[in-house]
Amino acid sequence: MTKSRSRRTLLFNPKKLNNPFWVCVISLAIFIPSRSCSPTSPTLINFGDSNSDTGGVLAGTGLPIGLPHGITFFHRGTGRLGDGRLIIDFFCEELKLSYLSPYLEALAPNFSSGVNFAVSGATTLPQFVPFALDVQVRQFIHFKNRSLELQSLGKIEKMMDEEGFKKGVYMIDIGQNDLLVALYASNLTYKPVAQKIPSFLAEIKLAIQNLYANGGRKFWIHNTGPLGCSPKELALHPHSHKDVDQIGCLRVHNQVAKSFNKGLKSVCKELRSQFKDAIIVYVDVYTIKYNLFTYPKTYGLENDPLMACCGYGGPPNNYNVKATCGQPGYSICSNPSKSIIWDGVHYTEAANHLVASAILSSHFSTPNLTLPQISYS
Repeated sequence: MTKSRSRRTLLFNPKKLNNPFWVCVISLAIFIPSRSCSPTSPTLINFGDSNSDTGGVLAGTGLPIGLPHGITFFHRGTGRLGDGRLIIDFFCEELKLSYLSPYLEALAPNFSSGVNFAVSGATTLPQFVPFALDVQVRQFIHFKNRSLELQSLGKIEKMMDEEGFKKGVYMIDIGQNDLLVALYASNLTYKPVAQKIPSFLAEIKLAIQNLYANGGRKFWIHNTGPLGCSPKELALHPHSHKDVDQIGCLRVHNQVAKSFNKGLKSVCKELRSQFKDAIIVYVDVYTIKYNLFTYPKTYGLENDPLMACCGYGGPPNNYNVKATCGQPGYSICSNPSKSIIWDGVHYTEAANHLVASAILSSHFSTPNLTLPQISYS
């Protein structure tokens, strides 16, 4: 990590993004309409795993995800894994959209702001397995065709229209589960995992190509975070000081994450050359999240960064697979807003808010565009 990168992060002030005057000035300066200048509401179409699952696993499998998940903001279980809002929820708030309904939600969904195909536990491979990335893309194609069919019959309430599909931002955040499964299979050995990474990236590339073929022109692609900083991984895998980096995160986990991210950035660059009329933004979520673990107190995160807020076992990681968050015996830290990790894997609402704010700054985007800029273009 360079000093300049971390310095930019620490100086970033997300409140500046909420000033309509500056949003409009910046947008006009680069000839892209902003939310204050354009009457058209944006739409988000999301694909991924638990990082952005707003209830897909609950709707799709019936797996009960109740309190304490959701305790901070929703005060009930919503299917989100965390104590409150996810990064994508903060994106919706920034764009003045309703929170995204899961595609599989049968009761009173609202698809006017977009749709969410993300399901916790999702992977890129194997194909044809619910709810792998290729299945999520197939679901989207069906959703689009059926939506337009219903609109042609005059049924348009709480649905996306043709313009929404055409100008929507197609978001992908997936890959961490593939890497973890491969790490477990290789007994935490780097080389066998590195050899599998191209196959994971090929699926993401194919997903973008298929979405482009179905009208998508604006893509927002997240890389994966520092998997080695997860309290769950640290608790499950015995390790010595040689196995961790300077802040205590597992080296091999973060090495495979970095390799995956390097390849994903190259895929995005290649597709920009292939699709001249598309916007493909690669977002370096890894650096943002790693900065939280490196400088937690700078962000007001005063609890041990490598310790889960909700779990069992106490220091150093407060994670036990036999009593995970919500199972008998668990406890919750006194103030979740002071922790990075909620349940050993997923981030707290406070951490998600910080990550979302940094993403919205555009400092970690290639090309250097903000989500509101491409959403209203």
